Amino acid sequence: MPETPLFNEIKSLETEQRNPVSSNIDIASTLEILEIINSEDKKVALAVEKVIPAIEIAVERIVAAFQEGGRLFYLGAGTSGRIGIVDAAECPPTFGTPAEMVQAIIAGGNEAVFAAQEGAEDSLEAGAEIFQKYGITNKDILCGIAASGRTPIVRGALDRAKELGVYTIFLSTISEKRIAELGISANCVIAPQVGAEVITGSTRMKSGTAQKLVLNMLTTTAMVKLGKTYSNVMIDLQMTNKKLIERAKRTLMEICEVDYDKATQTLDIANYNVKTAILMLLGNHSLDSAKILLEQNNGFVKKALQSPN
Repeated sequence: MPETPLFNEIKSLETEQRNPVSSNIDIASTLEILEIINSEDKKVALAVEKVIPAIEIAVERIVAAFQEGGRLFYLGAGTSGRIGIVDAAECPPTFGTPAEMVQAIIAGGNEAVFAAQEGAEDSLEAGAEIFQKYGITNKDILCGIAASGRTPIVRGALDRAKELGVYTIFLSTISEKRIAELGISANCVIAPQVGAEVITGSTRMKSGTAQKLVLNMLTTTAMVKLGKTYSNVMIDLQMTNKKLIERAKRTLMEICEVDYDKATQTLDIANYNVKTAILMLLGNHSLDSAKILLEQNNGFVKKALQSPN
């Protein structure tokens, strides 16, 4: 029986190659296995470093979209989809963003988050259908995530996005040359070269780690550019539990050099908005004045503090 085109396509992917470093992992000691995995993981951050220029382009477009009321959508299958879900889910509690601002779509739906739905990724049509289902327009950005590059649902979505004029980012761990050979087209390609996995084809490992690092960079940098931090401190977090309320008080105590009681009192007056409380304490503003200054300065606290009263 001749080899199928799909078989030949898969066997040539960088993510499917055997790693000589781990060729004897099945007879290695526990310590040796851990050292092999760790030594390979060290290569991931260096691979991501090399694609920072592409990540910069993506961030600038994401920020511009957010400023115009657009949204960021992640789309992936399996590990790639789950990593997108983790990043999207953390944005509201960390940066106080509305849930719809960063959304993640996983092939197979919510069930695929907890149990593999591997066949769900094989439909080009399913990728094209997400635009109507989620109301994705050319104000939004689609980030397709596929370690191997060939995931049909992602490719179908990228093709449909091009037809609709939706800006696209493609995150993969195969080479840009191979991406082009596969006929994948995106406005911005981010392709960290992490090398063969410790366990052949197990892209939940180095490829997954690289994806997590890149998505962290995309949303964290975008949120900083939107004024979601003061220095390197979260100041737009949603205080949904007691721990976060106490963290907010500690933030005020450190930034504004006040005691616990003053931080608690001001936070209460500011309706538990840390940005407003900082302006009230550092700028000696009233609640109303602090709110106006924040609005005039697009939520950037340092700019608001430098504004004339």
